[in-house]
Order: sequence, then structure tokens, then C-alpha cells
Amino acid sequence: MDFEEIYNAYFQDVYRFLRGLSLNEDVAEELTQEVFFKALHSIRKFRGDCDIRVWLCQIAKNSYFTYLKKQRRVTKDTDWNTVMFEESDIEHMLVDKELAFQIHQKLHELSEPYKEVFSLRVFGELSFKQIGLLFGKSEHWACVTYHRAKQKLQKEMEGMV
Repeated sequence: MDFEEIYNAYFQDVYRFLRGLSLNEDVAEELTQEVFFKALHSIRKFRGDCDIRVWLCQIAKNSYFTYLKKQRRVTKDTDWNTVMFEESDIEHMLVDKELAFQIHQKLHELSEPYKEVFSLRVFGELSFKQIGLLFGKSEHWACVTYHRAKQKLQKEMEGMV
């Protein structure tokens, strides 16, 4: 399979993965392009011991966390107590180990199914469809449950940063 075929076959998967992480279409689009640029330059290193989609999503995840770290440096001097939380603030906080531990503490206190759905989505990197199947529910149910869990965590975290 040549690189153009790989790009055409997996572009949408990588884009959706990054959109799920970032919750921002512009960021997802920019990072997807970056992922394929990195993949093009390192395709010779791909050993084939996993599905190419998994390899591309690993590059995507690393690119996303690099993006988050850069964003944190840009906003380091911001007074966080005066900032309203954005959708992706939980992901931003996970980059910081101390805040990540606090998030895990709050996550542990969440009731089910919120705790498990959030963990499966963020840490297990499962799609909403896969999460819905695990619970015997719809993809929409998984998406709504995840976003409610995220809102609960954000509310709990507001006073902690």
C-alpha cells in the first residue's frame, strides 16, 4: 500500500480520533495533517507488528499531548481562577501529573456509569460505539454519558486550579 492509499484510507479515522480528544474541529484538522506528515517521514520505521490505524492513532495521541503542552506554556501566566472552563480543559489538566492525580481522585468519587464510561473513553481510548456495545446501550447513550461525566468532573475541578 503506498502512502497516498494509507492517507485516503485512514484520514477520517485519525481526524475523528483527534476530534474526540480535542473537541475542536480546527485543532483536529491541523493535527491530522501533522500526523500524516510525521507518518510520511517515519513510514520506514513502521514494523507492521500492529494495525497501521493503531500506529497512526499513537502518533496522533502524541501530537495532541505535545499540542497541549505548548498551549500550557502559552497560557502559563493566566489566572486560572478567572477563566471559565472549556470543553477540553480536563484533557489539558491530565498533562500535569499533580492535577491528573486530583482528577483521578474526583473520577474515583463519580457514580457509575459515569466513572467507567469516562475511563473507557479517555484512558481506554474506546469509541462511543464500543462503549455503547459494552453497556448494551447506543452510541448516543455513551456519548451523552461521557459528556455528563466530563461536566461533573469539570465542576468538581473548578475550585482546585
